[in-house]
Amino acid sequence: MIENHFREARELLDKVASDAAFLASVGLAGEQMVQSLNSGGKIISCGNGGSMCDAMHFAEELSGRYRNDRRALAALSISDPSHLSCVGNDYGFDHVFARYIEAVGRPGDVLLAISTSGQSANVIEAAKSARQRGMVVVGLTGKDGGKLASLCAVEVRVPWHGYADRIQEIHIKIIHALIDHIEGNVK
Repeated sequence: MIENHFREARELLDKVASDAAFLASVGLAGEQMVQSLNSGGKIISCGNGGSMCDAMHFAEELSGRYRNDRRALAALSISDPSHLSCVGNDYGFDHVFARYIEAVGRPGDVLLAISTSGQSANVIEAAKSARQRGMVVVGLTGKDGGKLASLCAVEVRVPWHGYADRIQEIHIKIIHALIDHIEGNVK
């Protein structure tokens, strides 16, 4: 069983690493982010559970440091417990991310929306809110992309229909590739 986890993960990683269209979508997502940051914009990330942890990791590597010394980059994750509990209580959990986007999202900013199924209602609402504000929506999804897919300017979909852990493993690879691309291309 343990060996199977590693074999399955390697097979999926090999599949996406040899898929030119998949790699191109990652590159396009990175370019959207670089363009926003170089124009004075910011990147806001969100997700649930492990995807929230990925959203937080993405933001802290940009505002802090990944591999190279460079200026701090404007990146935020929607993960403040007081915000989440306040909005969840007053408006419902489906609106916890959208309400934050309403407060701080601006035209030209990027939303990194992470959902392994593409079906997370609060991530979908965040994408709708971002689009209404003239933001670029980049989605990290899996399975068939779910409802989130149609709301994305750029969707990076992990072609996996099994358990979410395989999708999350590829999502973190995508996130590290995006951070590296951004770090190498921001002014």
